[in-house]
This record gives sequence, structure tokens and C-alpha cells, in this order.
Amino acid sequence: MIKIENLYKNFGKNEIIKGVSAEIKQGEIFAIVGHSGAGKSTLLRCINGLENYQGGSLKVANKEVATLNGSEIREFRKNIGMIFQHFALMSRKTVFENVATPLRFWKFDESYIKERVGELLELVGLKDKANAYPSELSGGQKQRVAIARALALKPQILLSDEATSALDPNTTTQILNLLRQINKTLGITIVLVTHEMEVVKSIANRAILLKDGVIVGSGDIVELFLHPDKNMKEFLGEEEVLPPNNINVRLFFPPSVAFDSIITHMAHELGINFNIVWGKLERLDKSVVGSLVINVLPSQLEAVEKFVSQKGVIYEIVEQGK
Repeated sequence: MIKIENLYKNFGKNEIIKGVSAEIKQGEIFAIVGHSGAGKSTLLRCINGLENYQGGSLKVANKEVATLNGSEIREFRKNIGMIFQHFALMSRKTVFENVATPLRFWKFDESYIKERVGELLELVGLKDKANAYPSELSGGQKQRVAIARALALKPQILLSDEATSALDPNTTTQILNLLRQINKTLGITIVLVTHEMEVVKSIANRAILLKDGVIVGSGDIVELFLHPDKNMKEFLGEEEVLPPNNINVRLFFPPSVAFDSIITHMAHELGINFNIVWGKLERLDKSVVGSLVINVLPSQLEAVEKFVSQKGVIYEIVEQGK
């Protein structure tokens, strides 16, 4: 649905996007991840034609965005909804009028507008707030209104630019559940820009990691977290306090073995004692994966490596502070 090839974007002499290539499939939830200044939002704005680009190709539904003229770009954007970090609602208009705005712009019949806005407010759980003003809503409710407005013209693509960054964790979860429901029931392709890894873990199917305008990591969410490279570990920024003695082994448990009692069986079968430093299970998209750090004696390492490999567990040796 969206194909980006060797894309370059400059602001004057500053190169913001540097040879980015990615393909976003129809119906998936795709994340563009990175710290502030990585080029995430600029790349998103190139997708809907709000920013031009100086090199490469960006096609949406086989249309090269840079070649679209005035009327073509308006029709093109009709098929792309967008939600923002700070909602971008009109404070003097009611919830109903905010959602109705794109429909009025395209001169739809008033009876259709009333019906369509009603459907959308029911979808986002705000049918009883149709006559309320943004100042009377919570942050989560404002974002639900913004999502309803973005869906008004029945787009095939929904772009989200840090849409949960201004929300508390509980509200963020509710909004992500709503986006997941929209993706599932309406089949809309969702492209998320975020610096929040919990957002990526909970909802995205695939992701790219941007750093200084360059892709430094990409792939299926489960694979990215099961095989985190140096750039992903740096982005996650998770500080580990590890024992300074013996050998620390980080274990990654793929979905197929995440709930298996492999470590208990290893202790019994090998007849060894070791220190469990920390461990956790977490949901990545629709899968559950596990991670664990154990501290073993040098004499135990070879047997541990052989055992976990046979059980389908991925492992690496990790030093203090790595």
C-alpha cells in the first residue's frame, strides 16, 4: 500500500531523511520509532504530501506523492486520516461539529453527515458527548473525537503522530485498544509515529527504528525484541544492574516456549544452581515473549548454552553495563 524507496528530504542544507526505504502493507499497524529529531514526523508528513521530498520515491496506492497536483493532492488526502498529539480540535465547535467538519468541507448531504457522525461517535464511545465542547472533555475523550474526525471520510490509511504522548498510561491503553479495534473491524492501515516503546510493543505488527534520518533497525515486532541489536538496545535505554562476578546470560523466549518451565527443568536435569537476576513476560502485538537474565559459574556455561539452544531459547552473554 505504501512503498518508500531511497527517500531523501532536506530543509535547506539540513538533510532530515537520508535514503529511507520501507514498505507498509495494507491492513497492518506499522510503527515509525525513534528519539526526538530522528525524522519520524517528517517522514509521516511526506506520506500524506504535507512535506515534499528531494530524492527517491514515495508511492501510496501506486501513486507517486510528489507528482500529484492541486486537485489530485486534495483527493489523495481525502483517503488519509491523521491524528495528532494535541488533538487539534476547534474549541468553539461542539464534538458533533468537529467530527462533521471534513464532511461539510466535501459538501456531503446534511442527512448523511448526521448519520455518519452518529456512527463515528458510537464507534469511539462518545455518542452522549455530541453537544459537548472540547473544554468539557478529558484528554482521552478529545483524542477519541480526533480519531472520529480522522475517520469521517472513510480513509484507507490512518496516520498517528505521537497521538498518545500527551495521555496518561491508562488512557493511552484505552486509545491503543480503540485503534486496534478500528484496524481489525474496518481494515484500515495504521502508521504510528512514536518514541514510546510500550506503544510499539502493544499494538504494532512491524516497525522501523530511525536515528538521524536513517533506518537503523526494522522488522517484525517479535523479531526486533527477540534479537535486539546495538541500536535497539540503545533506544530502549533500559539500565540493567547485573552481578559483577561469574557470567550473566540473557535469555529470550519466543512465543512458542514463553510459558514453558524451561529454567526449572534445566536446573533439575543439569543438577546445577544459578542466580536468577530478573525476568519478565510481555505482550508484543498478538504474541507473548519472555526474557530472563541468569548468572552462572564459568564451568556451567557450556551445559547451559547447549540446553537452552535445544529448547528453542535465544541467548547471549552480557557484561555489566551492557
